[in-house]
Formats: sequence, structure tokens, C-alpha cells
Amino acid sequence: MISLSIADGVAEVVLNAPQKLNSLDEQALAELSKAYDDAAAAASRGEVRALLLRGEGRAFCAGRDIAGVTPENDDAEAYLGGLVQPLLQKMSSFPAPTFAAAQGACLGVGLGLLLATDVVYVAENAKFGSPFAKLGATLDSGGHWYFTERLGMHRTLDLIYTAELISGAEAVAQGMFSRALPDEELLESTRAIVAKVATGATGAFKASKELVAHIRDQRLGLWKSMQEENAEQARLCKSEDYAEGFRAFQEKREPNFRG
Repeated sequence: MISLSIADGVAEVVLNAPQKLNSLDEQALAELSKAYDDAAAAASRGEVRALLLRGEGRAFCAGRDIAGVTPENDDAEAYLGGLVQPLLQKMSSFPAPTFAAAQGACLGVGLGLLLATDVVYVAENAKFGSPFAKLGATLDSGGHWYFTERLGMHRTLDLIYTAELISGAEAVAQGMFSRALPDEELLESTRAIVAKVATGATGAFKASKELVAHIRDQRLGLWKSMQEENAEQARLCKSEDYAEGFRAFQEKREPNFRG
């Protein structure tokens, strides 16, 4: 179900089960985890400097594949805590900038995949929310934290209680994701941006990625955050990319970063 291709410094990971809206069972999660491991190994060799995650068909990912799940034997903790959360943590710490292009349903685990990605571009008609009221289940994969962080308590519980979904355009307007694009432009536009980022200063991007994660997870204040910025800048100024960036600026040309 999961495919990985690498070309021109970009790893493209594809959820490829459109007949079931790219919903994920245990095997698919294992395949997705391996794809990220393989891409990370390529990044360590300098072969990958950005990653794009996308889904085939009319949905990005409709969540967990529950077609064969029997409620009386379901071990939700093993699925979510043992498989999903470690995968999302792995995705979040990928050693290069990561992007996702999301269309259609982005629910449950599908939403979690987006939350574990650095930059998310969504189709205007993408769908987000918590449809689990109809299943007697609850929002998972980090959804409670993210919705509360972005939408506030009242709107979060409104979406959970009513099982209503919001569009990609609405989600971006409310600060959940980066950009909303027409469905027919989503993949091409995202690929173009990812290709450009893959030629950038990957080391500096990784530093910013780690700083943003610290600010989020450790709730850093302004001055502590500034101290971390200072330390990262001091480390980066010894890098080849830093020297190349300054030379290019002074010589009025485009930089040739090595990552």
C-alpha cells in the first residue's frame, strides 16, 4: 500500500490504497514506518533533503482501517499507543523538511499524519473533524491537543459532539494548516515548493525545525527561545552552507547549498 520514490533530493511517500480511502491497518503502518526509515537513511547519505507525503485518489487518509476489526477483540491501545504514536514521533523527527499534500478526508490517523508533518498544504475541499461520535469512539492521534491548541475548547468540543467536518479552506482560515489550494492545483504546486526547498540550506532548516518543536513542546518563552536561536546560529556559522550563503549574497548570485 505504501510506496517510496527518491529523485532530485526529494523523497515522495505515497499512501496508495484509494479503493479504501487510504485507511491504515497494522500492515500499512509498518510499511509507512519502513518508508520513513528508508528515506531517513537516504537523508543521512545526503540523497534526501525534503520529503513529501501524499495520498492517491479522492482522500488523503480516512483514518484507521476498521473493516476487519471486531469491537470485542479490539486492542485500541496497542494500535494507537504501540503503532501509531511511535510512527508519528518518527515522522515528526525526520532529519529534513517534510511536507504533506492533503485532499478529501483527513480523519483520525490521517489527521495524525498531518500533525506529524512540518508543512501541510490542503485542498480547499479537504475535510477535517471528529466523526467518531457515530462510532462511540473518540478523536485520536493527537487530535484533541491540536484542535484545542488551534481552535479553542468550545469549537473543539462542538466538532466532537456534532461530528461535523470543516473544509480545507476553513481549516487554513482558522490557523490549522499552512495553505489551501484548489484541488486540481494541490499536488503540482506542492511538488514545486518541495523541489525548491530541497535545494536550500537543509542544516539551517533542521535547526529551525528543532527550535519550533522545543517552543511547542517545552512552552519556551521569548528569551529562552532567543538563547536557543543564538546557540544554533553560532553552530551554523561554522558550516559550509553558511559561508556559501554569505558569499552568494556578497557576489549577488544564487547560493549553491550542499545541505
